[in-house]
Amino acid sequence: MRIGDLAARTGLTTKTIRFYEDSGLLPAPPRTSGGYRDYPGHTTTRLAFIRDAQRAGLTLAEIRSILALRDDGHAPCTHVASLINEHLDDIDRRMAELAATREALRALAGPRRNYQPRRLRRGRHLHHPQPRTPVGQAPHCCPNS
Repeated sequence: MRIGDLAARTGLTTKTIRFYEDSGLLPAPPRTSGGYRDYPGHTTTRLAFIRDAQRAGLTLAEIRSILALRDDGHAPCTHVASLINEHLDDIDRRMAELAATREALRALAGPRRNYQPRRLRRGRHLHHPQPRTPVGQAPHCCPNS
């Protein structure tokens, strides 16, 4: 199958497919007598795996390591489970950091601790106009200061 057909079947661009090949994620296919790449049919499955793994947050290096195990005839299940657990731990860590940041911002907000995000009504933001600071004066961050 030529690269254009492969791209159409997988929803990827020919440039992306060539990048995966250059990155070692996709083995170089045989060439036709005219020099065109001639991908085997099972390449669509490999490209779908690469795309799905990227969407799940795996890096290209991690995907390459999984594919290398598979290509060597080993079941990559344990390795994949380990990578997934690492990513889940990272997500949990980032969520905890974001929660701490949210609490720090709420503490800084002081009396506006129960801040609610701007609501949308009929496609427009409702907002509370802030008094403008006269030109040449520094803005005050808090009323009555």
